[in-house]
Amino acid sequence: MITSRTNIALRHVLRIALRARDTTRLNAISNVVVAAGHQRVDGIAEADIVLIDEGAEMEDGEAGRAVAIGRVTGRPAALLPHNASAAQIDAAIRAVAAGLTVRPANADAEGFGPEPDRNLEALLTPRELEVLTAISEGLSNKAIAGRLGISLHTVKFHIESLFRKLGVQTRAEAVAKGWERKRGAIEL
Repeated sequence: MITSRTNIALRHVLRIALRARDTTRLNAISNVVVAAGHQRVDGIAEADIVLIDEGAEMEDGEAGRAVAIGRVTGRPAALLPHNASAAQIDAAIRAVAAGLTVRPANADAEGFGPEPDRNLEALLTPRELEVLTAISEGLSNKAIAGRLGISLHTVKFHIESLFRKLGVQTRAEAVAKGWERKRGAIEL
């Protein structure tokens, strides 16, 4: 049986309402949401998920669809540390849309583990960076091969190497991880 929660989880683009303690943090969080491919909406009623920053108040009836960054009053469906990465925020949004609850392994921890090496150029070869850029533009393997003047087999080799180095399994994850590493830790 398909429920309304299932319908929300099947959407690629989720509608996200934001609540933050100040404009600077609101803009930073908004950039993360939009970069992840979601749509920011102003009204709580039209939102699939409510993303609440530390210090902002959660309203009655929002607990089942709220993703909180840092400590907030109430019991949100997802609780992330104040220094959550863009990938963690997106994963929590998608998990809550699917009806799941998200909690850090250690609620007292500052984050989810050691900070990864943020220097993308040190991690990837120049050709891998070119392939990642082409992937981010939505090009197929065949189109990437044509643009870079390399074989389709070589493109696949570079993509496998990218996935391994970035610790991802899909093209979308590779682009998101590359974007996150390129810009460094997002200061929310």
